[in-house]
Amino acid sequence: MTAVRFRFLVRDRDAKFALAFEAVFAAAGVEALKTPPRAPQANAYSERWVRTVRAECLDWILIRNDRHLHRVLTEYVTHYNTARPHRGLGLDIPTPTPNLDGDRSGAARDVTRIERVDVLGGLIHEYRHAA
Repeated sequence: MTAVRFRFLVRDRDAKFALAFEAVFAAAGVEALKTPPRAPQANAYSERWVRTVRAECLDWILIRNDRHLHRVLTEYVTHYNTARPHRGLGLDIPTPTPNLDGDRSGAARDVTRIERVDVLGGLIHEYRHAA
């Protein structure tokens, strides 16, 4: 598995972020960008993401260490982008899965058989057409 390289950290201007905070990211080659002053809506997307991941995932799991947190968030992001419906997209998913059987019409698919796939040890359930 290859690590994703981040170039920017977008953060607000809260006083709790000390110079040492930015120094850690600068050492890793990540540039910290501050949101505009007196613009509370500038950080709305990240605030929404944090609320969603906490409510649906992190508030329900006891995280043991950094490696465990990385594994949980990686699995949740995969679920978020490939299976979780989004209201802003008309209850569609951001990254649709390709039709693996090659049938574009879906006529050959047995829609009466649905299988449940557990994500994050059963915390989240995904439902798919059975093969």
